[in-house]
Amino acid sequence: MFSWSTIVENLPYLLQATRFTLLVSGLGMALGLVMGMVLCVARLSPMVWISRIAALYVSFFRGVPLLVQLLLAYYFLPSIGIDIPPLWAAVCSIGLCAAAYIAEILRGALIAVPHGQAEAAAALGVHPFTIWKRILIPQALKISMPSLVNELIMLVKVSSLVSAVGIVELTRMSQSISAATFRPLEIYIAAAAIYLVINLALAGLGQALERRLNY
Repeated sequence: MFSWSTIVENLPYLLQATRFTLLVSGLGMALGLVMGMVLCVARLSPMVWISRIAALYVSFFRGVPLLVQLLLAYYFLPSIGIDIPPLWAAVCSIGLCAAAYIAEILRGALIAVPHGQAEAAAALGVHPFTIWKRILIPQALKISMPSLVNELIMLVKVSSLVSAVGIVELTRMSQSISAATFRPLEIYIAAAAIYLVINLALAGLGQALERRLNY
């Protein structure tokens, strides 16, 4: 018989673990966004060797499963003398992986921006950095906002993989509570509801940002 009391009793533990889910996802997205912008510029660089290095990076991190990347960061780095906490290994792995996808999202958005705008600004003597800052990047962010929000939602969901390196986030906590209480149905329903609330909130935030950018 379904037990609401099991959910109520264990909800504080699930919410506490949710903080790590949000922390890993948020920091991973921030790192991925910064690196993704750099990679996007590199992919569009007229210097062939820079563009090819960026393309190789994107191909590797999009082609290798995130779980394998997590395990590589967790086990490989200490073997070469780089000892970092599991949390930061997870954040770096998620951020590096997200950067590859974000770079392609931004690249597609930049290609969609009419080239005539940048050419006109250059003809007027506007500095290339200013063209990127004032013309290209704002429009690319506007075009790519739905895809970037989808990427953030995906990061929240794949953050469950960091339990493989010992981080007690929402999914790992749910597994532990289920094993202790023998009530997996109630616990996993509660975890699913928390994930749903988070992702609905992110989707709403994305829609608000999209409306703001359209003004």
